[in-house]
Parts: sequence; C-alpha cells; structure tokens
Amino acid sequence: VQLQASGGGLVQPGDSLRLSCEISGIYEDDYAIGWFRQAPGKEREGVSCISHEYGTTYYADSVKGRFTLSLNNATNTLYLQMNSLKVDDTGVYYCAADWPGPRTIENLCKLNLHERDYWGQGTQVTVSS
Repeated sequence: VQLQASGGGLVQPGDSLRLSCEISGIYEDDYAIGWFRQAPGKEREGVSCISHEYGTTYYADSVKGRFTLSLNNATNTLYLQMNSLKVDDTGVYYCAADWPGPRTIENLCKLNLHERDYWGQGTQVTVSS
C-alpha cells in the first residue's frame, strides 16, 4: 500500500488549498482513510477521516465548516479542500489509512494515531500573513 500526498504550500489567512492523497495497493472496499496534521511542538491530530466501507465522515471541530473531505473512487484519490485557512492550520499534513477500517470513523481520526496501518509522506501547509 502506498499513499502519496501533495498540494501543500504557503498561503495567507483566508486563502484556500486542496490537498490530494493518491491511494495505491488497496484492493477491497473495507478501508478507512483520513488526513492528519502536526504543528511544530504539538502532537499529531486527526483533521478529517472517511470510511470507504460505511460512507461516514468525521471532521475535527476546529475545521468543521471550512474543510471538506472527498474520496474519488474512480481515481483512488482522497482530497481535502481547505477554505478560510487560519494561521493555526499550519503544519505538516499526512494521509493515513487503516485496512480494514474501524466501524466508527471517529476512531480512525482520534484514537491511537501511531497505530494507523499506512502513512503517506507529509505535505507542508503554511498559513502566514
């Protein structure tokens, strides 16, 4: 399994970015995947996760209403559309997956992050004026 993240950059507060994560090597539908981020000096946190099997989605409170997660099954690509970016959104963003995924999608984003089955490389998002 390989997860290839891209799309990060340097933007100003209020701007938008779209992150992409290309998924390869997962051949069944029972996986869950999401975006995680780590700011300097802080622990890694789950931003948004989706269950491919159950079609459920989770968003961290800090990004609700601003970020939108989507999964393109035709291209096996996970997207994170990030609007109204804030300085606090700065960090390295990673996509990660569990295969099989949990029944409760919130668990993928919030519990035992170090135990995710697969991690992509990070992409840097910097929000600064």
